[in-house]
Amino acid sequence: MSFEQPRRIPTYPSRHSTRRKPRRCPLVLRFVKGAVHVDIFVPVLLHTAFAAVVVYASLAHPSWQLHLPSSLIPALSIVVGLILVFRNSTSYDRFWTGQKQLNVICSCIRNLSRSFLVNSFAYGKDPPSQAERVDTETVLRSLLAFVYAVKSHLRLQWHPIADQFNGERGFFDRLVNGDAVAAKEPEYDDLLPSGVGSLEDQGLGMPVEISVLIEAYIQRGTARGWFHGPQASQLTVQLNTAIAAFGSMETIRHTPIPVAYLIHIRQVLAVFGMVLPFAMVEEMGWWAVLLTALIIFTLYGIEGIGQQLEDPFGYDKNDIKMDAVVEDLRVELTVLIEQWKTGGTIFRGM
Repeated sequence: MSFEQPRRIPTYPSRHSTRRKPRRCPLVLRFVKGAVHVDIFVPVLLHTAFAAVVVYASLAHPSWQLHLPSSLIPALSIVVGLILVFRNSTSYDRFWTGQKQLNVICSCIRNLSRSFLVNSFAYGKDPPSQAERVDTETVLRSLLAFVYAVKSHLRLQWHPIADQFNGERGFFDRLVNGDAVAAKEPEYDDLLPSGVGSLEDQGLGMPVEISVLIEAYIQRGTARGWFHGPQASQLTVQLNTAIAAFGSMETIRHTPIPVAYLIHIRQVLAVFGMVLPFAMVEEMGWWAVLLTALIIFTLYGIEGIGQQLEDPFGYDKNDIKMDAVVEDLRVELTVLIEQWKTGGTIFRGM
């Protein structure tokens, strides 16, 4: 019996963030995409070479007595296991919190956009003028620009800033120290209102700047009678929630794992890897080299995963799919705006 494959349609809800490519090989055979093998190759190679030297010396010179009691391995493995569990649980909590806060921002943008579009046609009031319709569409695009600005801010992709003297790129392009990257042309230039410039060279982030524009629209809508007092207050709460979620993501980005902990866990892993061949050489001989390589591969791999997850806003395969989530939100808002402008089904009768 043959089953017909589902036909792929051009677009559907959450198309970017839920898209899955068919796996051409089992995950157990994957060593590059999404894996940490490249990051841990050097320590695994060094520990394997050290184990080979220990085994060779022990077998070539039995009188040296290089072996240690094998009971050391269970005692040390408990300590190493506890450290790695804490390391990975902390890193995954940062990853999960970042994903949740991104979803909070998207939910707030959906709520605000829905309220702005529906209430721009106040019941019992005259239809909005052309200028008011343009104002509403502009703030909807500003809402979308807010999400793009959050993504760029967390990745330290500052908005291009013109030099006041010679028209060249601003100081962010010339910044070479720290972990800031050169400014890239942002994806949301076409979403910002005309005349709105970046103030990042003065220390004001684009998400905060855009939030002021959105708050101003709420005040204008209240003055026009589109929002009553409690409703305007709820809209402000939604905006404040989005800003608070952005602040939580910013905290994750700017609060690294303490370097003392990173140093200690690396040293503990190194000591454990150096003890392993001494504890196994007497009973296993050359097999101790292979077992040491496998154990070190496992432990450093777990630590490498934690290292990737502690900053989840980048471009790694294991990072949050921010680009996909933002693009899906852009599709949603674009459809809403087009339906609102053309009097589509969901806005019929307003």
